[in-house]
Amino acid sequence: MDPDTMRDGGDGGGDVYWRRRMSVLIAVLVVVAVVAWACSSGGDGPQRSSSADSSASATPAADPLLAGLRTLALGTASPTPTPNPTPRTTAPAARQKRPGEPCDEAELVLSLQGKQEVYAAGAWPNFLVTLVNTGPVMCRADVGPRAVEVRITSGEDRIWSTSDCVSGSGAEVRELQRGVPFVRSVDWDRRRSTADCRSDRPTALPGTYVAVARMGKLKSHKGVFHLR
Repeated sequence: MDPDTMRDGGDGGGDVYWRRRMSVLIAVLVVVAVVAWACSSGGDGPQRSSSADSSASATPAADPLLAGLRTLALGTASPTPTPNPTPRTTAPAARQKRPGEPCDEAELVLSLQGKQEVYAAGAWPNFLVTLVNTGPVMCRADVGPRAVEVRITSGEDRIWSTSDCVSGSGAEVRELQRGVPFVRSVDWDRRRSTADCRSDRPTALPGTYVAVARMGKLKSHKGVFHLR
């Protein structure tokens, strides 16, 4: 058809013609837009799917950083219980001793010394008994002939003792200052003694004898001497 004919056909024919042209152009644009959208969505699709798959596969357990944080959190929240420490027992402080209290045997030192080793006929053996307080303060002790005994033996034979036949209680309490020795001199008349105070006390025979001082559990060294 001749273009002039279309133009000469009047206003109505021209409008129809241009409307058809616009419809075709719009349709083409729509198709292009649809194709472009389809291409763009198709390209993005695999990426989004891949991202989703990566997100799904990268679980917290597989992430070293998350696993380390989880371990640290568990260790902080649930510490391993430690056994209760054994309480220390403190020894009670020793009571300080007051001056004038009875002496403790552990703080006393008892000793005996003979005047000589050989006594001629008729000479009485003589001994020095010494008691020393090594405690921190002055204390009191019974130093009477029963409490502080001097015993003389010959083998298994008990010959004489200061505790035999003592009149009264025989107690003699003394104050013992720290480091100041109490000294007593004891003579033996060379005769036997017994606890029943018999009057017929036989004289000891010449020979070797042993003297020892005793006070409770304390015991001095043995003193060996001879009678002529």
